[in-house]
Amino acid sequence: MADQSLNAVLNYVVQSGLSSVELMGDVAERYAGVPQSKDPLVIRQWRTSVSMDKFREIKKMFKSKGIKINILKLGDKSWSDEEIDYAFNACEAVGAIGISMEISEEAAKRFEPFGEKHKKYVIFHNHGQPGDPNFSFDKVLAYGPKLMLNFDAGHYFGATGLHPNGLIERLHDRIISIHIKDKTGPKAADPNKNQPFGKGETPVGEMLKLIQKNNWPISCDIELEYTVPKESDAVKEVVKCVAFCKAVLVVK
Repeated sequence: MADQSLNAVLNYVVQSGLSSVELMGDVAERYAGVPQSKDPLVIRQWRTSVSMDKFREIKKMFKSKGIKINILKLGDKSWSDEEIDYAFNACEAVGAIGISMEISEEAAKRFEPFGEKHKKYVIFHNHGQPGDPNFSFDKVLAYGPKLMLNFDAGHYFGATGLHPNGLIERLHDRIISIHIKDKTGPKAADPNKNQPFGKGETPVGEMLKLIQKNNWPISCDIELEYTVPKESDAVKEVVKCVAFCKAVLVVK
């Protein structure tokens, strides 16, 4: 999708039939008027002085279409204290329950006090880190109760070959959302590769059924990462993913 303006993204979400999203911070910041500069000091100055009015507008725009902004992907452990405060203020303005970023102990240590201060969650996303025997979700979460997971079940399965339900059951009360995708496992002929939903080896249906059965308040967000066919587009493919997820949840 060439157009990544806020209005375009909102339109894509509506067309896809989704009810909640994890909104990318760069999309929100562009709408709010972030300077088109590569100078980090210019960006820092803007972030620490900008009004929250545009971010409140974003919340109203999405709400008017029946879309909840569940998470705002914004923030980095290298940011100043004032910039981190800005990230949480923007999070509050768009109506999200927390901000998300890549998982690490360094980020956990840096952001946990701010989560407590702003009464918002810091939600950590994983890629292939669980494939490292020295990696531990528990070490990250141990830094404080405001630290939660944006568990990427596809990356987890692709890197480890382990059934995601084991981790979901054990840490369900620390999981805010799950990125749903279908990948091959590490022992496949073409290992750890994104596939159209239903064509990979990730037990998507079993994960969704587990969450549904236990009525856990975990958002399941489709993350489109497989190659979009030339005759299709991202919206059409997300519609297919939504239909697949609904179909596997139908009780027969």
